[in-house]
Amino acid sequence: MALIASTRSTCVRRRVGAVIVLENRILATGYNGSPAGTQHCTDIGCLRQQLGIPSGERHEICRGSHAEMNAVAQAAASGTAIRSCTIYTTVEPCSMCSKLLINAGCGRIVYMVPYPDELSRTLREEAALDSGIYEDREAVMRVLHGAIPLQK
Repeated sequence: MALIASTRSTCVRRRVGAVIVLENRILATGYNGSPAGTQHCTDIGCLRQQLGIPSGERHEICRGSHAEMNAVAQAAASGTAIRSCTIYTTVEPCSMCSKLLINAGCGRIVYMVPYPDELSRTLREEAALDSGIYEDREAVMRVLHGAIPLQK
């Protein structure tokens, strides 16, 4: 589901999706993109790209919010508590998103692709927030292949 959510991303550099789950129930989803009512990078270009900012640095210089932030915001907007949840993301959370997830009381983070942010890992370890890479990529591909008709 996080992979499907990532297809809605309006980021021109990286498509990321996130799903917040509690007791096998989906509470919220998110993808990276500009805030509601603002222009999207797919329409006006990427400020980070224009300034030559590498991945993993200067997160504040971006029009978009990360998928994890948007999933937490969606839960908050609907009054849905996420304490002790598991969040599934396509990419390992950055330090900003890790801080948000720690403070929101997230219980576990599962991601598919590592992200170059050592501070993120340090913060999660200090907070004893269970996190790790999803190891069964073949299962994901089997599910996607069965759920999405692949075009030739």
